[in-house]
Amino acid sequence: MIEVRDLTKRYGDKTAVDSLSFTVKPGEVTGFLGPNGAGKSTTMRMIIGLDAPTGGTATVNGRHYARHSAPLQEIGALLEAKSVHPGRSAVGHLMALAHTHGIPRRRVDEVIELAGLTSVAGKRVGAFSLGMGQRLGIAAALLGDPAVVMLDEPVNGLDPEGVLWVRNLLRSLADEGRAVMLSSHLMSETALIADHLVIIGRGRLLADTTVDDFTREAGGGGVKVATTEPVKLRALLAGPDVVISSSATEELVVSGRGSREIGVIAAQHGVPLYELTPQSVSLEEAFMELTRDEVEYQSAPAGTARKAG
Repeated sequence: MIEVRDLTKRYGDKTAVDSLSFTVKPGEVTGFLGPNGAGKSTTMRMIIGLDAPTGGTATVNGRHYARHSAPLQEIGALLEAKSVHPGRSAVGHLMALAHTHGIPRRRVDEVIELAGLTSVAGKRVGAFSLGMGQRLGIAAALLGDPAVVMLDEPVNGLDPEGVLWVRNLLRSLADEGRAVMLSSHLMSETALIADHLVIIGRGRLLADTTVDDFTREAGGGGVKVATTEPVKLRALLAGPDVVISSSATEELVVSGRGSREIGVIAAQHGVPLYELTPQSVSLEEAFMELTRDEVEYQSAPAGTARKAG
């Protein structure tokens, strides 16, 4: 488990992380999201002791990272895939890490195979593609068989097969009861992997919720109902806190009643339904709406660029 409590980091008069608190729980993939400059990398660096906080705490399994006698067996982290000596081979790099914790050679071979690097294990890392470097970084993160895994942009540079491999890997790690923290700019991929979301902007917490709740609330929280008897159903569902609008001849959008309640009422009164869908938006749409005032650099709308002449 990762526990961040009132974590703050200042560089002179700039506050990169501002009283941030959240928990990454076992058995879940937590998506750690935010625009560029939001403080994600700084937060992750403080979690593993690469940066010292100005205030607050960040603990891994109840202790500060530096106080663990074998930190690689507590948390495996990938923050920068290219932070490897280019003259070393993949197996040489992993063996160097393994020696610091008394990890046997067989574990090195296991993670090399897991990452699909067996055929290039003896090659120099400097000749690796970006995708191969990512695989090596993930192998290093898993070397100590840690209870917590923290990855920053793990699918960067991977082909579709590699992206699917990472997705399945992270899901399996969480299903084994590990705590997984994933930072990514790929919203569609995060939506497929993550159970929980922690979203920050300008170093502050903006959201700490499930993916489903976040997208549903961003979509207005209503329920789309399709029926051959919309007039009858509208009358049955009416109430003091219920708002009903029509999106088409045989469709209603209902706010104030949940899908289950609507379905039960319709069944009790013999009203046929052929669609009952909670309204939500994509994770990308919800994220952009939440963070639109938190970005450091705002792009101009498409079509506003003028040809020089």
